Amino acid sequence: MDFQAWVEAAGRLVDAAGVVAVVLGALLAALFALPRVVKGVRDAYGKFRRFLGRSILLGLELLVAADIIRTVAVTPTLESVAVLGIIVIIRTFLSWSLELEITGGGLGRQESG
Repeated sequence: MDFQAWVEAAGRLVDAAGVVAVVLGALLAALFALPRVVKGVRDAYGKFRRFLGRSILLGLELLVAADIIRTVAVTPTLESVAVLGIIVIIRTFLSWSLELEITGGGLGRQESG
């Protein structure tokens, strides 16, 4: 197996890890939230959102890493790097937006989680 094949395999593995992080995080968030909702815990929805948001953030970061691995190491053309830049900008904006949602926007509202 040559270097390019190894890098492509690593990119696919990190890609899969990103998808698993989102899916598993969503399932775990729901599993942890269900008993809280049934018991009538006051902030069950907020805790669910934070858990889910963190899972999505982790998944996005892994997906960006996979894109970087594949683009820079496998096909470093000007066009592929430009597409990667756009993808990274979009995913970074999504991550930043999610982080603001999770933390409450940094408006002095600190939540433990």
